[in-house]
Amino acid sequence: MYHVAQTSQLVADGVINPSQAEEIKARARAAMIALCVNTLLIAGILASTTGMIVLLASALSVAVFGGLFLGAGLLILRYGSELYRMFGNASAIIGAGMLIAGSSFELTDKVPDLAGPLMMVIGAILAGLFVWRFRAGFAQLRFAYGAVLVMAVAVHLTGIYGTAQQLGLAGWPMPFVHFYAFVAIAALGLVLDLRFITALAIVPFAQMLDTGTGYTTAAYVFYSAEPTLSILQMGALIGACLWVTGRGSAVLVRQGGVLMVMAFVVANLSFLVGSIWGDVVGSDLFGPARADFDDWNAYWDAVTAYRETLFTITDGAFSIIWALLLAGLLVWAAMTNRRGMFNAAMTFAGIHAYTQVFESFYDEPLAYVVGGLAAIPLAFGLWRLNNAWFKPLSPASTR
Repeated sequence: MYHVAQTSQLVADGVINPSQAEEIKARARAAMIALCVNTLLIAGILASTTGMIVLLASALSVAVFGGLFLGAGLLILRYGSELYRMFGNASAIIGAGMLIAGSSFELTDKVPDLAGPLMMVIGAILAGLFVWRFRAGFAQLRFAYGAVLVMAVAVHLTGIYGTAQQLGLAGWPMPFVHFYAFVAIAALGLVLDLRFITALAIVPFAQMLDTGTGYTTAAYVFYSAEPTLSILQMGALIGACLWVTGRGSAVLVRQGGVLMVMAFVVANLSFLVGSIWGDVVGSDLFGPARADFDDWNAYWDAVTAYRETLFTITDGAFSIIWALLLAGLLVWAAMTNRRGMFNAAMTFAGIHAYTQVFESFYDEPLAYVVGGLAAIPLAFGLWRLNNAWFKPLSPASTR
């Protein structure tokens, strides 16, 4: 587990010696450099692969050049020294990407009616093959195998969504499609032990209830059609991740931890929507469909009548519940040393305060008095509770 420590203070307190502090600094720096190098490498591979496919614009040319890049990369990785492994990985991944992406574009262009099912099957076969090779292959080929595995899963999921679109799936079948995509991406992140990929799994999971993002002129927005149900959905995922991280291996702890934080972020954004607009629970999932009405007024009258039969949560109730949950989560995260969750909770506490100041309580000075006076004994109680359960904090550390 990653922890935050002030090495100079630890040396001054005699907890560690200067050489140990230098080793901690060196390892932290190495981790940051590795992250930077890998980010640049992946960005370069993606850009060059896409550019080569568009530039060549011919299935035969893409196949020939892709095969050459792939073969050269594999030769470097198999027989070259460790110094040139990065170039071998880049060449092999560019070649594999050209072959896989080029084949997908060719299928879409030549046989659009069969492209979805074919990509779904081809992607699944390639994914199974490269999971096997990733686990059993040469150590120097694992990066390349893992990258091709990511491409194979992307092709498979593209085929899944393409097939769903061809079949005209809508309504209730789509949440199951999104859930399948969530499981596939989370499993991919777990196999590769890449938290970035695992974090992406939250996107199809949130879309099960039409929670997502949108873009309009000069604005990028988050929307949640069912904030209450989305919060409950994300709460269930957070609970599952907590259960896994408390009992699983180190890999499960890492992947479950990042997925838990992502679910927490989406849940808080849903709380933000509810704190501004409130929620008529279930109004978007059920009720009258627009396609059943020729006249807009008749449709809206039916929607209004249906919404009156549903349970409504006001924006004020959302604001209070959200504030209480954030306060509790901040205390829990601090007590259990969950820095990722603590930082996310602090961020959304600031967002919540900013929103309510300008949305609800900008002309209510009494609200500031009550909230401020309540925070002081809460801080004192948290300090005393920590001193009772853990290593005591001096009064100076709370100033």
